[in-house]
Amino acid sequence: MTTAAPTPALRLARVLLWVTPALWSSNYIIARAASGVISPHALALGRWTLALALMLPLVWPARRAIAAAWRQEWRQMLVLGALGMWVCGAFVYIGAHTTSATNVGLIYAATPVGIAVVGRWLLKEATTRTQQAAMALAFLGVLFVIARGDPASLLAARFTVGDLWIVAAALAWIGYSVLLQRWPSALGPRERLACISAGGLIVLLPFTLAEAALVPAPPASWGALGLVVAAGVMPGFLSYQAYSLMLRELGPTRSGVVMYLGPVYAALIAWWLLGEAPRWYHAVGALLILPSIHLATRTRA
Repeated sequence: MTTAAPTPALRLARVLLWVTPALWSSNYIIARAASGVISPHALALGRWTLALALMLPLVWPARRAIAAAWRQEWRQMLVLGALGMWVCGAFVYIGAHTTSATNVGLIYAATPVGIAVVGRWLLKEATTRTQQAAMALAFLGVLFVIARGDPASLLAARFTVGDLWIVAAALAWIGYSVLLQRWPSALGPRERLACISAGGLIVLLPFTLAEAALVPAPPASWGALGLVVAAGVMPGFLSYQAYSLMLRELGPTRSGVVMYLGPVYAALIAWWLLGEAPRWYHAVGALLILPSIHLATRTRA
């Protein structure tokens, strides 16, 4: 019995597994840089307004199909927008003000496991023992990087109120990933993402207005505009387009393992932007994570 050759979309999804985490890792740098420059909800609203504007030329030919699907699926679009654009956007920016990158990494490292568990429950998505072992090994590699090679440092980690915001964002990401597969849509990934982004903006707008009325906002600046553009293009438009395709082609469990690459990519970005050279524990972590992701995503249940 011969195995069918991978489709071009499947090949692209496998490539994006290694590219998308770099786009997401940029969001952590943006979140840290945003403190005192732009309010969290304003940044999230600007990010998704720009991302949707970039999507519109791509989905405009399908506008009639989008309008018809919106009338049928608007409740789902609002829920997915609230999870993926509001909670996974503004909550991360709020939490980054009072928590450390180590804690963010610890919390988000658990999301692939959560996606696998919830996906197995709701989607009946089976996993092989090889995939389970690969995910466990990747999780170990993430912990090794976060601990900087010293397991005792994990026990010494201190959690703050900001971590609760990150926990909420991590849970929302699990829900977004699974429900995107759980709820069928008449639209393709690109058109559906545009609708979800519109739903996210609808949810974001009243909270942004409330934030502006209740919390003193930093003055408008070119730095704030630059952060909006960076967030809208990289962790907004590009990363969510890629993740939607990956979910369709690979499923939530195999797509979710890209979160394990975050600490490795973050170290490389810090080296590139800040001149902070990677340390030996980054190399050890990468040796554990990279082969594990290959096994977890190439092995079919």
